[in-house]
Amino acid sequence: MCQCDNSEAVSGPCYPSSLTDEMWEIIQPLLPMRDLRKGGGVRKYPDRLVLDSIFYVLRSGCQWRMLPRDLMPWDAAHRWFTKWRRDGTWDRVHGELRRQVRIGAGRDPEPSAAVIDAQSVKTSEGGEARGFDAGKRTTGRKRHLIVDTMGLLLVVTVTSASVQDRAGGRAVLARLAAGFRTVSLVWADGGYANSVDSTLLSWARNALDIVVQIVKRTDDVKGFKVLPRRWVVERSFGWLVRNRRLARDYERLTATSEAMIKVAMIRLMLVRLAGQPTRWSHESHRKTARTKTAEDLIAA
Repeated sequence: MCQCDNSEAVSGPCYPSSLTDEMWEIIQPLLPMRDLRKGGGVRKYPDRLVLDSIFYVLRSGCQWRMLPRDLMPWDAAHRWFTKWRRDGTWDRVHGELRRQVRIGAGRDPEPSAAVIDAQSVKTSEGGEARGFDAGKRTTGRKRHLIVDTMGLLLVVTVTSASVQDRAGGRAVLARLAAGFRTVSLVWADGGYANSVDSTLLSWARNALDIVVQIVKRTDDVKGFKVLPRRWVVERSFGWLVRNRRLARDYERLTATSEAMIKVAMIRLMLVRLAGQPTRWSHESHRKTARTKTAEDLIAA
């Protein structure tokens, strides 16, 4: 059976995506505190239940309207997700958790080097910023990510899939320079500079004071090869798509897509900080069922 204390959140059973007590203790102080002096009624749904509902959508990939009834109503969960996106709560929580993970790993709180890459994903019908990526033959959007050397997210920008890596790189590097002045070196693949257009490198050096270093494949190597530095961001993309909501882009707004990526990284860092297993296992449930069966037989 579930061992987490959900007394203040929900009386029903929790799900594998729900916060454990250890994860809740870490994130609770980072959530915005309500100022009772401003008035207003008593909140019907506590923060822990809000997070459990959002994490359920993230991990399961279901529609908001299909949230289980023992969680909170879908419209209230979506409203809180949007509110925390607009007021910067997700950004603040994500930034603080990243600093805690880096400090726990013996790193400086702020990074000095990063890795950049882009991933094209299919989208559902409708929504803004949809296009065709001729290289990947994908109709949808493109996720431009910059991560630190541990693979933790620093900056994300979601654009149409038709946006070239060099154009998207300018946008995401500008965000990096504005938010992380300590980063002076960024590794990238050959898509960000080639013999035809290498202006991104000089622009980043002159305008942002960032050195973009290209890590290229060797021409004599065929098939898959793990490349230095570049594999870090590829692993981060793998972390993201383990969440079914991010297996493709279901959001109508690019801002919502960016927020959902940050929520996925928040949950990942909570799991690490709490020392929780990264894989779901039902062994404890099976052991409890076997024990109860044995007790029933003895009682009979």
